[in-house]
Amino acid sequence: MEKTEQSFPFVSSDVFQTEKGALYLQAPGAAVLAAPDVRIEGLRSFLKSFPDDLHFDDYLADPTKLTPTETLCKVAGQLCYLSFGPVRSMNADADKYFLNIKESGHGSVLEHANFTVLWWGVSRSITHELVRHRAGFGFSQVSQRYVGGKTLRFVERPEYVGDPFMHERFQRWIEAVRDEYDFRTEYLMQRQSEGSKILSAESKTDLRKKVRGAARSVLGNETEAPILITANVRAWRHLFNMRASEHAEVEIRRAAYQTFKCLNSMAPTIFSDFADVELGDGTMALSTPFPKV
Repeated sequence: MEKTEQSFPFVSSDVFQTEKGALYLQAPGAAVLAAPDVRIEGLRSFLKSFPDDLHFDDYLADPTKLTPTETLCKVAGQLCYLSFGPVRSMNADADKYFLNIKESGHGSVLEHANFTVLWWGVSRSITHELVRHRAGFGFSQVSQRYVGGKTLRFVERPEYVGDPFMHERFQRWIEAVRDEYDFRTEYLMQRQSEGSKILSAESKTDLRKKVRGAARSVLGNETEAPILITANVRAWRHLFNMRASEHAEVEIRRAAYQTFKCLNSMAPTIFSDFADVELGDGTMALSTPFPKV
């Protein structure tokens, strides 16, 4: 995991090239693009609307600062009980506070904070699995009807990377797929220019879309499919529990694990119950005693 002064956490992924120029990646990349920006000063008028002897407005003077995500989720939980007075759980006890949230299964307060993460170096195989997660998620994925050509890349299965025989077959296969895709695109463009009715369209953009929509049929599940994912913290926890599990498929597990590392660095108290599990194949998984939060 990396981080610059101007960025949120990210995990890079190198791009490789076959002898004939087919591009491919061997590992997922993940980058946090958006995270909560919390200004709880806006609570002041609400807190001051209660009797002075409750001292609710002292809530904003808590000397311990939490991350924006932790701050927002803690405000949500304390609003449920209007526990803004002196006997509330202080920010210094946030670990204990969020442990109680997890133990009680009161995960709804975690739904207010959202993270947006870009995945690349991931295949269409795992994005088909990923989009089964609906509640709390939003997805935007590359469209093969609109893009192709020089942006076409592939993803090598982790099982092939360390196997010279399968690695060489993978490289030859993606070269053949890319060449066949290019041939079909050029052939269909020619048929389009000759007046093929099924390939005709109203605009220039639609013309390309018609051709690429047909040519993409040759592209298999090893084709790279970058995807932007927005989810609330509760939904991310569910994804980590399901897809970073030892029972998850290895490619999606690596992407989920990398994303966990990024988000955990930004809200460690909320994700503190997840523990690393080193598996026999050398990959990492996650485990938590609170899978239902």
